[in-house]
Amino acid sequence: MPGLGTSFGRGGATTAQTDLPRADAILIMGSNMAENHPVGFQWVMEARERGAKIIHVDPRFTRTSAMADIWVPLRAGSDIIFLGALINYVLSNNKWFDEYVKHYTNAPFILREDFKDTEDLGGVFSGWDENEKKYNPESWLYEQEPENEGGHAPGAAPTAGGHGQRGGEAGKPNIFVRDMTMQHPRCVFQVLKRHFARYTPELVESQCGIPQHIFLETAEAFANASGREKTAAICYAVGWTQHSKGPQIIRSAAILQLLLGNIGRPGGGILALRGHASIQGSTDIPTLYDILPGYLPMPFCTEEIFTGQHRDGNPPSTPQKPGQGLTCKWADYVKKHTTQTGVWASFETYAVSLLRAYYGENARKENNWGFDFLPRVTGDHSELGYWLQMQDGKMDGLFVMGQNPVVGAPNGRLQRTALSKLKWLVVREMVETETAAFWYDSPEVRRGELDPKHIATEVFLMPAAGQAEKDGTFTNTQRLLQYHNKSVDPPGDSRSETWFIVHLGRMLKEKAAQDRTSKNEPLNALRWEYTTNGPHAEPDAEEVLREINGFIWNDRKQLKSYNDLKNDGSTACGCWIYCGVFPESNLNKANQREPKDYLGHGWGFAWPNDCRIIYNRASAAPDGTPWSENKKLVWWDEAKKTWTGLDRPDFDLKKPPDHKGDLRNGRGIAALPGDAPFMLHSDGVAWIFVNSGLKDGPLPTHYEPLESPVGNALYPAHATDPLADKKERPDNPYAESPADPRFPYVASTYRLTEHHTAGGMSRTVGHLAELQPEFFCEISPELAAEVGINSGEWATIVSPRGIISARALVTSRIRPVVINGRPVHLVGMPYHWGWKGLVMGDSANDVLAISEEPNVRIMESKALVCNLLPGRRLADDRGVLEQFKRETQRIA
Repeated sequence: MPGLGTSFGRGGATTAQTDLPRADAILIMGSNMAENHPVGFQWVMEARERGAKIIHVDPRFTRTSAMADIWVPLRAGSDIIFLGALINYVLSNNKWFDEYVKHYTNAPFILREDFKDTEDLGGVFSGWDENEKKYNPESWLYEQEPENEGGHAPGAAPTAGGHGQRGGEAGKPNIFVRDMTMQHPRCVFQVLKRHFARYTPELVESQCGIPQHIFLETAEAFANASGREKTAAICYAVGWTQHSKGPQIIRSAAILQLLLGNIGRPGGGILALRGHASIQGSTDIPTLYDILPGYLPMPFCTEEIFTGQHRDGNPPSTPQKPGQGLTCKWADYVKKHTTQTGVWASFETYAVSLLRAYYGENARKENNWGFDFLPRVTGDHSELGYWLQMQDGKMDGLFVMGQNPVVGAPNGRLQRTALSKLKWLVVREMVETETAAFWYDSPEVRRGELDPKHIATEVFLMPAAGQAEKDGTFTNTQRLLQYHNKSVDPPGDSRSETWFIVHLGRMLKEKAAQDRTSKNEPLNALRWEYTTNGPHAEPDAEEVLREINGFIWNDRKQLKSYNDLKNDGSTACGCWIYCGVFPESNLNKANQREPKDYLGHGWGFAWPNDCRIIYNRASAAPDGTPWSENKKLVWWDEAKKTWTGLDRPDFDLKKPPDHKGDLRNGRGIAALPGDAPFMLHSDGVAWIFVNSGLKDGPLPTHYEPLESPVGNALYPAHATDPLADKKERPDNPYAESPADPRFPYVASTYRLTEHHTAGGMSRTVGHLAELQPEFFCEISPELAAEVGINSGEWATIVSPRGIISARALVTSRIRPVVINGRPVHLVGMPYHWGWKGLVMGDSANDVLAISEEPNVRIMESKALVCNLLPGRRLADDRGVLEQFKRETQRIA
């Protein structure tokens, strides 16, 4: 996640769930942890029993709220105002951890004279191009020191869990000015103060709907649980990420935790709660289109990457035009992403080892290690982007594995009609899902929009094995790899994903071998050597994990650490951050089940290097001694001349605290000083101010959701994030913004404990279906009275995209908030239903819009607008579009 990645260097959770009991306060926001992560929530309860203050910030009162000491209801979409006010509270009341901030963050760095903040320009930063609708981030850089002076040097690098970032020209030591008193008016600390000065308790009350006394109680409780003797943690989930400004919400939390000195310390950190067992793993070894394993950027074949104007590793707004003759060369790729100092000085090593794992003997120095075999990214190939391309007839086929997008993704009607434009569709599932059945059984078929006789899409439904029916690993919330062993054979023709991919690859290679033309060269070069066993030729999952770990090419000896990787082709590694999970041919650390301490060492393997709390050098003062006896984690052992402690130090073990480093002439992590905990940043410090790596600005700024009932109180001229991509078109329409009279209410989606994502694995299970048998919407008694709906009656939810019906659950767990003197109501909807399974209902996602946040291209599902009407939409579905038009016209 870029919010964490640009702030600290890696996008993974900074801490472990088992460390939460050491917290003195825990802020849960953007998450209903008790219901959606119930196993991990046990450690929150343990923290509370030990005296920690639990704070839950959420528009709904949930089971998490019931277990919290403080529940803070806020208007959906106003998160940055609330977090910005917490930052302002810390700064205004001298609550920051001064020594931590000065030494371990870029707060003392001085910005260039031409940098202008949103406070100076009415809602945008300097470098904004109104015509191009994008930033040139040149003015966000630091002021440089003369060549004969020292300083710190951010450079260009990708970030694990984030995207590429730059502080200066790639590969060159840029030395920048610092003011260790943090009094210079252009130092990051003072800019931060001015930026958040208007984020006050009064603003929180008027725009978030939170009474000032509740905000101040929260701010005091969290800020006072920090310092030398205390630490506080933050937990979040997709309630933060699924916004048009999601990474910037997370950045706000990162700034708050850095000011309070809570990163890298026991009981502190930011815990990014991943919703599925391997969401973390699916970005580490990615299913994403723009990164390679270990967060190495995909090569982008665009003009901007060569001119140096597009510096964040994300896709540009305009793909390369045919005939420009630009190709992404190996030397350019390595130069762009290599820093002189820090971990990313070894970028070439990680990339060469990956290409060696991919292409084996076909990856040679003479052919740039097979770099030209990799495909090039030429535009927006993200999931949401390709659904729109599919709808426009620009895609031939699609594999759907472990997803049910026609009910589990935004604007379901568009997704279902888009599938009808394909030539072929492969769905791998344990049951027939709505996605597999779209062509003969869907709302569009029932109301005559789609006719099965005229849908040419050839659909293949392939039976899939469940988790207990296959070997493999998953990587969970705290970057922890755990191996699961097959318990039973899958029934009938059901097969594992490993089986499917390995044999699909084998068949494609056999086909390509019959045609040695240039288009098949990458496939023919691919190394595809996997052992299979048993009557169904099932691949050996441990063999795959050994390859991911990495090995010496000549003798196949397993590597013990990513520090052992080389850039000369002598090592192969499928994912450099996982190196160490299988350090010996018979030692699968992911399969360990003997925890030795409270952090869980001996149970599974946490990347990197089995560190359970990353950046843990920051748990010690600059001189290497713990900040306090109560909060010690790792420290410098002067007698043994090594770092030691309760966790595996996330630092060069032999580098003493007084090591000076050489940021001007040194290289790699050896060039960083001994008091630089954030090694993936080439200056070794955390970034309160991010001078590149995020498209929409170096500091979090409040913008309203893409659909909102209110305007932007801070920046009226810039209501929404100026770089958010609405993807607005006739089949993906939006409400007027702000305050469309047709859609006066806020809508937000969420999930339940009893159901799993789009419902394919839970609506078909009797006892789960019985626990939550029907689609419903939660509304307050005040809204129910306003609309004329009683609890249990049908309600119809209307958005610009569609119209759905649900049973009304009238509850005081949802309360209207007063914004600018008038009430704003929320309609809450779980999104698990569809028209297959034991229990059926409309899909909440049908009313959502397809949109793309500018950094990670995720949709906004937690804050949009709708209307609420009594009664059920037309039962036969055929007149639903006419009803929608009629209702919206009546409201207008």
